[in-house]
Amino acid sequence: MKEVSRREFLKNAAATGAALAASAALLRPAAAETGVIRPPGALEKDEFLSRCIRCGRCGDACPSQAIMMFTEANGEKFSLKPGPGDDGTPIIFPRQKACNLCQKVDGEYLRCTEACPTGALTKLLKSEVTTKVKMGVARLDKNLCYSYNDRCCGVCLRACPFPGKALKSAMHEMPVVDPALCVGCGLCERSCIRYPQAIVVVADV
Repeated sequence: MKEVSRREFLKNAAATGAALAASAALLRPAAAETGVIRPPGALEKDEFLSRCIRCGRCGDACPSQAIMMFTEANGEKFSLKPGPGDDGTPIIFPRQKACNLCQKVDGEYLRCTEACPTGALTKLLKSEVTTKVKMGVARLDKNLCYSYNDRCCGVCLRACPFPGKALKSAMHEMPVVDPALCVGCGLCERSCIRYPQAIVVVADV
């Protein structure tokens, strides 16, 4: 057997690593595929864009720092460019920071909706989350999910704020999404230990 030099070994390892990284990038769902995830209470697109004054108050109020102002720079990271009127508007990239629906803070209202001065985000009570919040819906890829491939995981099930409802558990902690009850908070996507993520939030469009 031919002996491989240290230099050759490192060269081959680097090439293999680059190939794996490229494959992962191809598999990873881009934001362009999942769409623009707006904060809770966002109005329909045209009305939202006309009312939003790009003040950033919703982002400042967010206790989990999940709301960013949409720019070319942060959009590029997730393969999504601001469209007409999108620049400077609030957006959520669940893979980076998910919305925790103000679960761990005091107050009756969702902070971002309370802070919005124009009504671009409808003011919502925490008690109204399950009936009035629809940022998107979780989409599961069973080919990537560990629990569907001879491993027991269940991390997303434990991250979901509505376990047994929006995200139900089948045998061996196989997650099952109920689109009617999922609010699109992104906590499942953020918690997924698989890379690329086996579960992602798709904008409710």
